Amino acid sequence: MLYLVPTPIGNLEDMTFRAISTLKSCDVVLSEDTRTSGVLLRHFMIDKPMWSFHAFNEHRALSNIIDHLKQGKDIALISDAGTPGISDPGFLLVRECIKEGIKVSCLPGATAFVPALVSSGMATDKFYFEGFLPHKKGRQTRLKYLSGIDVTIILYESPHRLIKCLEEIRDYLGAERKVCVAREISKKFEEFNTRSVTESIEHYTRHPAKGEIVIIVEGKDLSKENVKKHDII
Repeated sequence: MLYLVPTPIGNLEDMTFRAISTLKSCDVVLSEDTRTSGVLLRHFMIDKPMWSFHAFNEHRALSNIIDHLKQGKDIALISDAGTPGISDPGFLLVRECIKEGIKVSCLPGATAFVPALVSSGMATDKFYFEGFLPHKKGRQTRLKYLSGIDVTIILYESPHRLIKCLEEIRDYLGAERKVCVAREISKKFEEFNTRSVTESIEHYTRHPAKGEIVIIVEGKDLSKENVKKHDII
């Protein structure tokens, strides 16, 4: 069986008992970065072979992993932090397992966007997960598409690109949009900062952000458009 095992995004105490038990019982652990994962496994006294599995080798590694699963091995996939397959490698492997009739079990656990969303103060009944925007090709196309979405939008971003991303949200989605910049989730300096996109740009220009970042963006208010159309008519 293939197990998808979430790992802590900050505080190591977020690791579940079931995740620890699963990693201790499996035959092999696939990890995005064996050095990072090695620290985690040693902390929980888990001694298992680790194979590297990341965005740059997943196509090459796929057939070997499938072969071992077919031989009856139990394999666990972990990422550096959070749930595998959410903006991290995992999709191709899961798809191939399903195709080959291999059982897949995803354990519940840590993922960055859920605490960011529910702590933002924005609507949670419906939301759109975009993840990381393309760095170059297709970025403007995605931003134009997001500008018309009327539900809460979830983005992932790195700290050194935060200002640029906020400026693009302002330019494509509107300066009146509210955003929540969530960073250092589950860590000592955890922060959920909800304000207008313009205020956020000013704040993080003065106080550069550190750590991995989730940006929650207010959805488009269609009622305002309907009012404008009514006024024109």
